[in-house]
Amino acid sequence: MELTLLGTGEPAGLPRPDCPCARCAAATGEEARAATALLIDGTLLLDLTPGPAFAAARAGQTLSGVRQVLLSHPHDGPALEVPAGLPAPVRVADRQELALISGHRVRALALDAPGTGYEVTGPGGERLLYLPPGTAPAGVGEAGRPGPSYDMVLLDVLGRPDALARLRAVDAVDAATDVLAVHLGHDGAPGPELHRRLAAAGARAVPDGTTLAVGAYHAVPDVPRRTLVLGGARSGKSMEAERRLAAFPGVVYVATGGSREGDPEWGDRVAEHRERRPASWRTEETCDLVPLLAADGPPLLIDCLSLWLTHEMDELEAWDDTLWAKGGAGRLRERVGALVAAVRATRRRIVAVSNEVGSGVVPATPAGRRFRDELGRLNAAFAAECEHVLLTVAGIATPLR
Repeated sequence: MELTLLGTGEPAGLPRPDCPCARCAAATGEEARAATALLIDGTLLLDLTPGPAFAAARAGQTLSGVRQVLLSHPHDGPALEVPAGLPAPVRVADRQELALISGHRVRALALDAPGTGYEVTGPGGERLLYLPPGTAPAGVGEAGRPGPSYDMVLLDVLGRPDALARLRAVDAVDAATDVLAVHLGHDGAPGPELHRRLAAAGARAVPDGTTLAVGAYHAVPDVPRRTLVLGGARSGKSMEAERRLAAFPGVVYVATGGSREGDPEWGDRVAEHRERRPASWRTEETCDLVPLLAADGPPLLIDCLSLWLTHEMDELEAWDDTLWAKGGAGRLRERVGALVAAVRATRRRIVAVSNEVGSGVVPATPAGRRFRDELGRLNAAFAAECEHVLLTVAGIATPLR
């Protein structure tokens, strides 16, 4: 089954007309995107992009063989253009199935937002899933696994990463599924940052006009199993870590900060973090990280290592110079060593967050300098066991490894 993407952008396209923002200014060449539309084997057209006949011609295709045009969502972009000779566009009722004369079978899927998803099975048995912008499948998993894993899935990865997580939860998307991001637009990251974020979710984007063979082998982005995200205060490190796991199901959020009675400002910080987590995530408030790393299970998001270190130093009374010199330093090294060994041995996907505090003013007290030094050592040891290390500055994540 051959797929040509006549457009890969949001309904309004990218760049938006008369928009002076940085995202639109960077949307040139292959990063410019018309509204998403899919041409399958030259006979089935899913959604319409502006100037569909010209878009097809630019991709080396023709619409002369199209026998069915299906719409997936209420259209809020430029007025739809239906070239002469094309069948009238229609939307299929939820759960209705169509058998086309070309040998393709189409099933309409119910969604959790206005629109219709389409599952297309080719004459050779290849399976493709297409979801409109801002939507996720409704009721995924209620009737068990929805058949074999899809060969290709096209959806709004950046706008609805939870849709990808739902599909992964029921094995509709597996390690071999080619996940393509479409409906890319104004609110996404520009240029290389877009592709970096998509790769973290196990997805990719292609330029308008790309033709792909559904079911053919393609190198799926390799998602690192262990990632450390470093950064200063309010640098965006926690949001980066959360973004990296938003497209995966059943994440366990490990909060090492605990609660602080009589500190309403701390409570507000905790609430802010909790409110932006997906509802499907489970939270564990603990600093006992080694058993979690040793157990099998879904991905772990550990936020953060600097609070874990604070807890361990509190327990060892490491702030006292005498106790530190009489064995506290050695006991802390043992605990850090056990944590690092657990990271090395874990089979779970983990994303950990830590503060980078060594670039600022030297602390005025011995205890402050001790914490700074031990956190630097912990970060270095933890990073040595991670396939991927990022540094966030001003909301921008830069790969260190």
